[in-house]
Amino acid sequence: MKTPTAGDSSGFASLGLAAPLVAAVSALGYEEPTPIQREAIPVLIAGHDMLGQAATGTGKTAAFALPLLNKLSEDLKTNRGKARALVLVPTRELAMQVAEALHKYAKGSNLNVVPVYGGAPMDHQIRALRRGAEVVVGTPGRVLDHLRRQTLNLASVEMVVLDEADEMLDMGFSEDIDAIIAETPDTRQTALFAATFAPRILSIAGKHLKTPKKVQIAQEKRAPGKLPQIRQVAYIVGRGQKTGALSRILDFESPKSAIIFCRTRLEVDELTDTLNAHGYGAQALHGGMMQKQRDRVMQLFRSEKADILVATDVAARGLDIDHVSHVINYDLPTAPEVYVHRIGRTGRIGRDGVAITLAAPREQRFLQYVERLTKQKVEIGKLPTEADLRKRRLEAAKDAIRERITAGGLEDTRELVESLAQEFEMIDIAAAAVAMANDSADKTVVADMPVADERQPRSYDAPQRDDRGSYDRAPRPASRAPRDEGPMTLLRISVGKEESIRPADLVGAIAGEAKIPSGVIGAIKIHDDYSLVEIPDEHAERVITALKRTQIRGHKVTVQSKPAR
Repeated sequence: MKTPTAGDSSGFASLGLAAPLVAAVSALGYEEPTPIQREAIPVLIAGHDMLGQAATGTGKTAAFALPLLNKLSEDLKTNRGKARALVLVPTRELAMQVAEALHKYAKGSNLNVVPVYGGAPMDHQIRALRRGAEVVVGTPGRVLDHLRRQTLNLASVEMVVLDEADEMLDMGFSEDIDAIIAETPDTRQTALFAATFAPRILSIAGKHLKTPKKVQIAQEKRAPGKLPQIRQVAYIVGRGQKTGALSRILDFESPKSAIIFCRTRLEVDELTDTLNAHGYGAQALHGGMMQKQRDRVMQLFRSEKADILVATDVAARGLDIDHVSHVINYDLPTAPEVYVHRIGRTGRIGRDGVAITLAAPREQRFLQYVERLTKQKVEIGKLPTEADLRKRRLEAAKDAIRERITAGGLEDTRELVESLAQEFEMIDIAAAAVAMANDSADKTVVADMPVADERQPRSYDAPQRDDRGSYDRAPRPASRAPRDEGPMTLLRISVGKEESIRPADLVGAIAGEAKIPSGVIGAIKIHDDYSLVEIPDEHAERVITALKRTQIRGHKVTVQSKPAR
């Protein structure tokens, strides 16, 4: 059996995609096609119209995005700058998500992707379209606006995709879709994706698709009693708040042993680095690792020497570990059936189990599919507050005291308590001891990463939308309490994700070269080609001078500064 390697993407290569796209998919960390991708991509590459049934979270964006880009890349010189592909989606959130995915897949191809949707300035979109856009992703209403203003011309469109067509029909976009498609050439290729093949979907397909191929991914049947009765909780958080939300959940739940599922290898590596930088003991597991590495990680997890396993579905297949107390879906799985497989890894042999899901607001529909499949309610939870965490620590202290009293061997400390009892009430002595223990726990707890309900004013122009990624908090030593943050300087450092920079790299370079405690470093945000780091004003000049003399992951850097708050 061939051992998977980091560059192994033979699953996508076998679908007929051009080599640059296969490389792009591999670089993003996807290990193998999902069922909808495996079935739809060859059909679309062959040039057929297609009617696809796929639910949210099944990987359908890549199922149409990859063949779409494959088609356009065949002749980049033809109609340069003109709209050659149109993707219609029901909401602005989905427009941004699809456009972002297309942009990632198209990286290096010179194909421009422009999203157009309501609620955003029209003039910005007009300028982007005038600069040239081979792929336009938009909501029906805003696309019609551009057609009426003649700021968008669809005469050169070679492919149209109707994504989540059932939702667009629910929102009353049927006539808008007809009007938009009427502006495209009859020679276009058309793909329609919906959650079901309801009569209204077949009706719109009959209008706009020519002898379409049907791709329908059958749902896996579940044997009675296969899913354990475990507590299922979902927290609705924006993408940019997921890491902070996970931090609070881990602190509150204090899992004995947890598996955290991510969608891609890169997400596994990044989340593992972030968790370890914040003091959690986490191990990564994905198909890009050598078999020897995977065996070592699994041995650590099975022997309970590692408390958290961050994994992809592919790597975690066949895991059978009885002591897993929590399964956490950091990313939603590709299908509700995969969700069932994931959470079935907890609640083994009569033990209690907890399944936690972090879902974006638009992903709540997926949770409804899960409830129908599992016939169990998914509770919508509220993120733990600081007060909740303090209360939980006091409960843990009470349990620990009870166990310690039962264990005996308190003769020496009895003498101390008896001497104090001559000055103070016994209840006050006990309360002071518990308070001191709790204060110590507060100081050693990992510093929270920002989440949505924490108001952290920032005066710099860093993206705050939840489609742009999260702010990672720099690690603080376990032996010191979080500092009171004073005036901060924002440093813009000229390396980012393209150089495989992680928060730990920045913290190590700053703390090591500038000789400052890592605990004083503030928020960190890593973009594609640069990073933002908050530093206390008093250390800013020293950090800038130090970084100019060093390299980060082998790259010389430039540093710019401005007040952060």
